[in-house]
Amino acid sequence: MRKRASLHAMTMALGLLASSAGASFDQCLRELGDRARQEGVSAQTVDESLERVRFRERVVELDRRQPEFTESFATYLERRITEQRVQRGRALLAEHRDLLEDIAHEYGVPPQYLVAFWGMETSYGGFFGNTPVLDALATLACDGRRGEFFSGEFINALRILEEGAVSPEAMEGSWAGAMGHMQFMPSVFLRYAVDHDGSGRRDLWNSVPDAMASAANFLRGIGWERGLRWGREVRLPDGFPYEKAGRDNRMSLSRWAELEVTRADGNALPEVDVEAALLVPAGHRGPAFLVYENFDVIMRWNRSEFYALAVGHLADRINGAGVLHQPPPEAPRLSRSDVKELQRRLNEKGHDSGEVDGVPGPNTRTAIARFQREAGMVADGFADYDVLESLGIEPEGDEA
Repeated sequence: MRKRASLHAMTMALGLLASSAGASFDQCLRELGDRARQEGVSAQTVDESLERVRFRERVVELDRRQPEFTESFATYLERRITEQRVQRGRALLAEHRDLLEDIAHEYGVPPQYLVAFWGMETSYGGFFGNTPVLDALATLACDGRRGEFFSGEFINALRILEEGAVSPEAMEGSWAGAMGHMQFMPSVFLRYAVDHDGSGRRDLWNSVPDAMASAANFLRGIGWERGLRWGREVRLPDGFPYEKAGRDNRMSLSRWAELEVTRADGNALPEVDVEAALLVPAGHRGPAFLVYENFDVIMRWNRSEFYALAVGHLADRINGAGVLHQPPPEAPRLSRSDVKELQRRLNEKGHDSGEVDGVPGPNTRTAIARFQREAGMVADGFADYDVLESLGIEPEGDEA
């Protein structure tokens, strides 16, 4: 009897919570509507749109979910730069060559980069996402964690509907509200989307010309330098000082050459007046890259070094290059608790890794390098198996 009463009470409590959440969402929607009208969206667009909007619990779950395990560079590339994706990209590059060359002439972004972004974002238009964009944005606006940002994006999405770029039924995208072939957020759409095919509307769902030109316009707008590569794979000499690595340490190519850095095939670096930073995303046993200003532009599209390296490498592969000269080795699969334990033990040994937060950021890499140097290891700042074993850490992710 007590179990039944307890179950009944729990059911009632959950029902009340759901009812409360629903009431809160409805109130939030009304406030979003009021704000949209005040910011110039027509009452008709607001009223018709709000009638369709629904709260999406799944969106909240995905927004709050933290990845349990860090993904190694080897795994990241393996999952995204597949032979199938490379071959498909080459075929699309050939199919749309005239269009892409015209866009490159106008905006300064070479064709292979646009195709690489296309492949990374939606697998060349294979999957745009199936969440109604207004639902996703309203849910995130009203959930509270990043409410102001998503409130603005929700209103921007209403503006896109008002201009007739897409029908409400077709306005679907990712769980976070990114849309179309290139997964633009509404604010990016409004600022950078273009009608390249002359249809009279900016259609990033059904028009490849609009999508490619819009991506090129966006890249140009965030700083793409015409005539400059993203970077390149390089070869490092034995005994290389890895404290020189990192995006915050930029030097001229001539200075890198003085440190005996060469192209990956052993030939000399090009004699051009540009600065570059060195990245070793898988430690000294993996590939090394010199990255230029356009790499930072790619990171303004997506703030992940792995993503930017993947875009650059995929662009090279689509343009005819081969695989990496030095493939990334397998690396420990670290859980957030593994990283926290790593940070704790580094701190205990006097190598300040900063806050014990489970995020392997720059402070953690610097602390690892100090520990490696003290232990007589190659001080590349990478948490490989030698580092973990020396610190007495057995990764959870490597357990059978």
